[in-house]
Amino acid sequence: MTFSEIVKTLKIIKESLSIRSHYQLFHWLHADVQHFIPHDLVIAAWGDFSLGLVCYDVVSPLPGLRTESFDDRALQPFFMGLFHRWLKCDHAPYSMSANHGFELNALRNSAATDAMQQLPAALVHGIKDKRGRHDCLYVFMGREELAHERARETLRYMLPYIDTAFRQVAHLPDQYLIPAPTKPTPAVAANMGQLLAQPDTGLSARELEIMEWVRMGKTNQEIGMILDISAFTVKNHVQRIFKKLDVVNRAQAVAKVTSLRKG
Repeated sequence: MTFSEIVKTLKIIKESLSIRSHYQLFHWLHADVQHFIPHDLVIAAWGDFSLGLVCYDVVSPLPGLRTESFDDRALQPFFMGLFHRWLKCDHAPYSMSANHGFELNALRNSAATDAMQQLPAALVHGIKDKRGRHDCLYVFMGREELAHERARETLRYMLPYIDTAFRQVAHLPDQYLIPAPTKPTPAVAANMGQLLAQPDTGLSARELEIMEWVRMGKTNQEIGMILDISAFTVKNHVQRIFKKLDVVNRAQAVAKVTSLRKG
């Protein structure tokens, strides 16, 4: 890296800490980051990828490529595929191209597909959140080749600052959490059925359902996303469950329900 590039890198790092608006984010990405990672589109996706509960933000100067241009249902499998490939790459940045398996079939119902077809190169990297369990995935797409080692290494050390910049920008009105699936997976549904078939625990069907997700380690926010209710409503349910079971925390509640079921 030349002295000039070092200066540009330090400028990128410094400015990432002061970004507060979508305009500042757009200008920073396409004026500064662009020098190291040539791109025409950035997609930031975050949430619980294990459940498919993912939000996203799209930043691009190209017409037709805005966050509201995409079909949420079509993007979910797209993000899931990219995220699981990133996990298989041992959490390392990876590149794709139209000639090397980069498919847009998951976006076939999206109005933005045609525009994205003009961006054959992609560079993907993510951040694994061990504490909040809301992982982040970043996808850079462009007309130029992004498969070279320099671009991957640049994204590796620059991603924490890119992530910081995105986190400091407030959601647009239509960027709140995507509604969770209305049906649980077969395995979860089977567990729910077994739970409801057990002897009376003194809890309602909804409370038993929430307790099953508590047993699986989900937070109030995650349970709210799954059941399509607010985290505040989940909190109220949990507090009522504690009173009915005469316990003071989630671990005791899980143990009490398990004991009652065995009884």
